[in-house]
Amino acid sequence: MSTPLTEDPLDRLPLRERKKLKTRRAIQDHALRLFGELGYDATTVEQIAAAAEISPSTFFRYFPTKEDVVITDEYDPIMAAVFREQPPEIPVFDALRTMFREVLTQMYDHDKQAIVVRTKIMASEPTVRARMFDSMRHGTLAVINEIVAERTGRDPDDRLVHATGWAVLGVLQAAMYAWLDSETTLNLPDLVDENLAFLAAGCPL
Repeated sequence: MSTPLTEDPLDRLPLRERKKLKTRRAIQDHALRLFGELGYDATTVEQIAAAAEISPSTFFRYFPTKEDVVITDEYDPIMAAVFREQPPEIPVFDALRTMFREVLTQMYDHDKQAIVVRTKIMASEPTVRARMFDSMRHGTLAVINEIVAERTGRDPDDRLVHATGWAVLGVLQAAMYAWLDSETTLNLPDLVDENLAFLAAGCPL
């Protein structure tokens, strides 16, 4: 059975990692504020560093590129932890739905405004969108492949495990764009859950 939602998603992580991620989140908060005020293209790394009272070199220690300050978050390890809490007899897609429902609801409750800003930039800026795809491939996709492989007893490099991971990312992207098209009036966790249920059912049309 999944543990109850914590007050802050970072509470699930070890202390050392929490401290590092809190610093990264503070930098990101300043960056997103500046992007909202000045626009993404007009905001420089130097401006973000000055607002966060750090040096540009410290910024790059946390974010390799300016695009990374938009796409990076701390939720992949949290998702993996929630998934692994599900009883082993629960089918893969049921466990995935529970995982996304819990984590996305938590994100929505704590970080909705930041999610809105980040998602709009990811959808509208070509360089950020390209970096997002690369990051998802080596981040979220790798996590999904790992936890699905664990639950099914397959190898993480199994092509069917990868097909499952890509399919999940596809319905997540579809939910994200539907959310943006609604001017964020629809509920993102609901959209994701609906899409995952549709995928789990074999996409019956």
